Amino acid sequence: MQTQTINLSIPKPLLAMISQQAKAEARTRSGLIQEAVRSYLNRQNAWNEIFTYGQRQAKKLKIKASQVEQLVDEVRQGR
Repeated sequence: MQTQTINLSIPKPLLAMISQQAKAEARTRSGLIQEAVRSYLNRQNAWNEIFTYGQRQAKKLKIKASQVEQLVDEVRQGR
C-alpha cells in the first residue's frame, strides 16, 4: 500500500492516550491512527447505507418524516 505523510494537529492529552494505547498494543501511533480512521469511515459508510435504505423504504411505502415517530410507537406497543 502506498502511503503519504501528512501533518496533523492533535491535542497533547489525546496524543498521550494514542501513545499509551499504541504501546499497549505493540504498534506504532501511525498504525493506531490509521486503524481508527478506517474504523470511523467504515462506521460512517454503514450508517449512510442504513439511512439510504430507510429513505428508499419510506418513499416506497409513502411514509413522511412526520409519521415516523408515531409508526415506531405503534410498533413498540404491539410487542
